[in-house]
Amino acid sequence: MHATIVIMKVVILYRPESEHARSIETFVRDFSMRNPNIRLETLNVDERDGIAKCEVYGIMRYPALLAVAEDGRLIKLWNDDMLPLMDEVASYAYSG
Repeated sequence: MHATIVIMKVVILYRPESEHARSIETFVRDFSMRNPNIRLETLNVDERDGIAKCEVYGIMRYPALLAVAEDGRLIKLWNDDMLPLMDEVASYAYSG
């Protein structure tokens, strides 16, 4: 029997003044509309909270999407140039 890990949120770390900003902001808007029950948090990697989150999870490349469990454990990290599919991100909402 496997325990279900409920992801409390998806965190997106990026620079709002970068070439990735528009694609990230579009992803956030569309994802939130399709998945209203999944918490999505965006953080600027150049501000205090973003810097802290990058340090906690060892993030060095941006943009980065993190699926984070309720207890703060990193479940999945995407940080390449291509954004993951929204369904792939949402599928981590319940991981067993």
